[in-house]
Amino acid sequence: MISLQSQKTAILAHLKTGRSITPLEALRLFGCLRLGARIHELKGEGHAIHSERVEVGPGKRVASYTLVQQ
Repeated sequence: MISLQSQKTAILAHLKTGRSITPLEALRLFGCLRLGARIHELKGEGHAIHSERVEVGPGKRVASYTLVQQ
């Protein structure tokens, strides 16, 4: 299993490519079950990350995160 620090590093690298990430993508790509917690930690380190709710199915919405390009 990938460590929490490695998950944060991988998620940040993913966001830096300009792509967004949802919890389902984080689980599939990085084995991350708590994307919101990793995003909270990254924000605490000073990274500007935008979140929005996106529909993934009828009546199903999840958070999608993107890095704010400065």
